Amino acid sequence: MKFRRRKCIPSCASHQGVDEDELYWDRKKQDKESAWSHNSAHVISQLAQCFTNAMFGSRSWIGGLFSRNNRRFGSTQFLDYTLTPIQEERLQKLKERLGVPYDETWNEHQEALQALWDATFPGVKLKGMISEQWKDMGWQGANPATDFRGCGFLSLENLLYFARNYPVAFSRVRLKQSGERSEWEYPFAVAGINVSFMLIQMLDLHSEMPKCLPGFNFLKLLAKDKDAFDILYCIAFTMMDAQWLAMQASYMQFNEVLQVTRTQLERELSLEDVHRIHDLPAYNFLFQ
Repeated sequence: MKFRRRKCIPSCASHQGVDEDELYWDRKKQDKESAWSHNSAHVISQLAQCFTNAMFGSRSWIGGLFSRNNRRFGSTQFLDYTLTPIQEERLQKLKERLGVPYDETWNEHQEALQALWDATFPGVKLKGMISEQWKDMGWQGANPATDFRGCGFLSLENLLYFARNYPVAFSRVRLKQSGERSEWEYPFAVAGINVSFMLIQMLDLHSEMPKCLPGFNFLKLLAKDKDAFDILYCIAFTMMDAQWLAMQASYMQFNEVLQVTRTQLERELSLEDVHRIHDLPAYNFLFQ
């Protein structure tokens, strides 16, 4: 297994209050250079503004892809529409998932976390639910539970869905197998939590009804596929990694990369010819 240097990206809890947890440094240094230190508060201040604004025009998407006709999506004007019974049912279930905090005392949550480990490192025995081994997946410390604050159990479900349903793409992104990678890579698991948080904000899921065109169109996709949110998560994660490579980004640019990813995803969700989740152009990233 190939390990790379990492610095921590704040979990979505950072958006509610900056955590003062110390940034960890990967203990497995292949080049045996001296450890690099950085003031943790400075790093967090650079990264904690993820998801606050969409970026328009500052960066172009990879190679100018996805130029199909689309409608404007920047308006926050309320869209007056009535949900179908299946949309209402599935949106309600999704909202219920948003409200479930991660609780390490619940067997179901511990089993899901163990399942994520087994799917990520098949054949490797986990020594304990609190273990330094978790850092190898890209958690900030020995206990992943501390990273779930803010996004809750949903973010674990998203990662597990990715690992189970698109294992090749999951491994490719986790192991940073594509392209020429940065010397300072983003930590996989914590980045995944931030992707979950970004989607929740982008789709306006905390509102009674989405007030943006991408959110409205997402409900149409949800009516066609009950797993639309989880699949969208997998697409967004692979999009983010592709954009990371295209921008030749380093960990201090994670905020910018995710903002660009959000903007492109909003555009794709506003395309007139997208009727199912599989119609999104970026869906193809899952099979590269």
